[in-house]
Amino acid sequence: MRLVIVTGMSGAGKSTALKILEDAGYLCVDNLPIPLIPGFVEMLSAPDADVGKAAVGIDVRNGQALDDLARNAGRPLDGLARNAGRTWPDAGKMTCEVLFLDASDDVLVKRYKETRRQHPLGKEGHVGEGIAREREKIAFLKRQATYILDTSKMLTRELKAELDKIFVEWKDFKNLYVTIMSFGFKYGLPQDADLVFDVRFLPNPYYVEGLKEKTGNDVEVQDYVLNGERAAEFLEKFKDMVGFLLPNYILEGKNQLVIAVGCTGGKHRSVTMANALYAFVKENEDYGVRVEHRDIGKR
Repeated sequence: MRLVIVTGMSGAGKSTALKILEDAGYLCVDNLPIPLIPGFVEMLSAPDADVGKAAVGIDVRNGQALDDLARNAGRPLDGLARNAGRTWPDAGKMTCEVLFLDASDDVLVKRYKETRRQHPLGKEGHVGEGIAREREKIAFLKRQATYILDTSKMLTRELKAELDKIFVEWKDFKNLYVTIMSFGFKYGLPQDADLVFDVRFLPNPYYVEGLKEKTGNDVEVQDYVLNGERAAEFLEKFKDMVGFLLPNYILEGKNQLVIAVGCTGGKHRSVTMANALYAFVKENEDYGVRVEHRDIGKR
C-alpha cells in the first residue's frame, strides 16, 4: 500500500492537495488524530480492505500529539508507530511518503486576509506571528519530507499537474519548482526574482512595422527575435547556465526558483526568451516549471 502523509503550512494548499489525491483514487482523511493513524493503516492493510493507496492530512491542529511526534521522529512511520505503542502491519509491503506544502510568508498572509480566516496559531488575529510559530513547530516534518512543493506561485491546475506527476504517473521529482517570468524594466523589477536576465541588447520588434502590436507568443515575433546570431548564441549560453544551476540549487535545498527575463516593455523579447527557456526546462520532468508573462498586457 502507498501511504502519503500530507502536511505543511496552513494556507499552503493541503486541503486542495487532498481533494486532488482523492480525485486520483486515494482514500483521503484530513486531520486524523496522530495516535489513530497506525490503526487506520492496519484497517486498510486488512486482506479484504481493497485499498491500494491512501493519504492522511496532519498539521498543527494535532496539538500535543504533533509535539510528541517531533520528539520521537525518526522516519515518519517509525515515529508514528512509537507514539501509538505498536508496530506497523506488513511494513515491508508499504511505502510511506511525506508531502510538505509550503509558501512564502507574504503569500500566506495574503491568502489569510483574502479568506478572512484565523490562523490556528495566530493569537488575537496576528497571522504573521501564527505563521512563525507554525514554521517552528513543523520544521521537523519538512526535514523528513519526501516531496516539498512551494505553492507560492502555483495555480490549482499547476498543483494538480505536479501531484499527478508524483502520485499518479510515479515520475521522479527533485523538489524544485521553477517559475520563468518575463517582465518589462519600465514597470520595475520582480521583487521575488532569484535570477534576473536583461535581453534589451536584442533587436526590438516594437519598431518593426506589423510586429508592434504582437507579442512574443506570436510566431512572427519569435522568428524576428530568435533568428539573429546574437539571440541564438545567447539562448544556448542561457540554457547551458540554467541547466548547470538547477541541480546545484537542489543540492542546496532550494524548493522554488524564479528566473526573470526582462526587456523594455515586457511584451516582445523577454516573452520570446522566457518561452524558449520554459520549453527547455520542461524537457526535464524532474522539475516542476511554469511560465508567466507579467507585463504582456500592459500598454
